[in-house]
Amino acid sequence: MKKFTRTLLSVGTAICLYGAVAQADTIKIGLAGPATGPVAQYGDMQKIGVLAAIEQINKAGGINGMQLEGVIYDDACDPKQAVAIANKIVNDGIQHVVGHLCSSSTEPAADIYEEEGVLMITAASTSPSITEKGHQMIFRTIGLDSMQGPFAGQYVINSVKPKNMAIIHDKQQYGEGLATAVKKEVEAAGIKPVMFEGVTPGDKDFSALIAKLKKNKVDFVYYGGYHPELGLILRQSKEKGLAARFMGPEGVGNPDISKIAGAASEGLLVTLPQSFDKDPANQALVQAIVDKGEDPTGPFVFPAYSAVEVMTTAMTATGSTDTEKLADYIRSNTFKTTTGELAFNEKGDLAQFSFVVYDWHADGTKTPAK
Repeated sequence: MKKFTRTLLSVGTAICLYGAVAQADTIKIGLAGPATGPVAQYGDMQKIGVLAAIEQINKAGGINGMQLEGVIYDDACDPKQAVAIANKIVNDGIQHVVGHLCSSSTEPAADIYEEEGVLMITAASTSPSITEKGHQMIFRTIGLDSMQGPFAGQYVINSVKPKNMAIIHDKQQYGEGLATAVKKEVEAAGIKPVMFEGVTPGDKDFSALIAKLKKNKVDFVYYGGYHPELGLILRQSKEKGLAARFMGPEGVGNPDISKIAGAASEGLLVTLPQSFDKDPANQALVQAIVDKGEDPTGPFVFPAYSAVEVMTTAMTATGSTDTEKLADYIRSNTFKTTTGELAFNEKGDLAQFSFVVYDWHADGTKTPAK
């Protein structure tokens, strides 16, 4: 295990805080992600999964004689706020975190957690660079852009077979990373995109972009980013007569895109984790979530649930909440979870993870693409 580079005073403070948490009646799990901002819907998914796991585990007797307690922190998917939140979590003495959500927020937060010895499992951040720094405290229960991008690219190559393809991204770590991975995959198969361009998050008018897509006779667009911008692009493309099909990642796959785009969202292709809410083994949990008036179908609900499962299974197995012991155990063992059997490599990434291509519908539902 890598030694943490802290001052002597910082180490003493961390030990004191950790001892207070360890001897308390509860084990606090920080839940870091967007509770506000344009992608708060994804934060809701993460929250539903984490709090459902905490509730079910507590009902079953808790962990090592202690109950779990979720503590929610809002970073609005903003990197600067994420740094502030990570420091607050450390100062609050919380040693175990599920989050953050957006890759651009998770990466700087992860650096802080690693330095301070806080165990973090993200259920949503997919950028490979997060786990390429040799961190020992950072894990994830979601696949990487380096898995999802090539997977989407292969679907484009083998099923879509576009004549004039464009790749658009939102200039952010997550979106541009995925767009670049798709570009690399399709170009290797001889498909040269006629456009590879970025848009600015928060923009509302995409007339110039759509005019350029029409000028280049684009019949297929891959979009790397989140749903607020793509929803507007879809709606405005339909209004301006652009006859192109669109595809995007899990960052666009929630019902709000249909609220924004309306009928223009029909036929959108989306790569998402498989629908774990459809697994017969998860039906009791699905019903428990539904009974609380919450939606179990979001792509990050079950990966967030399994993040808590992994963390607490390690606590039970080791009889400890010590983060170094937990990290060593997680890296060395296999876990049976609601998202299947999970195993982690030395970087803290899943050894395997499957994505599925779905047809998105105007009513906010999805069906597997053929």
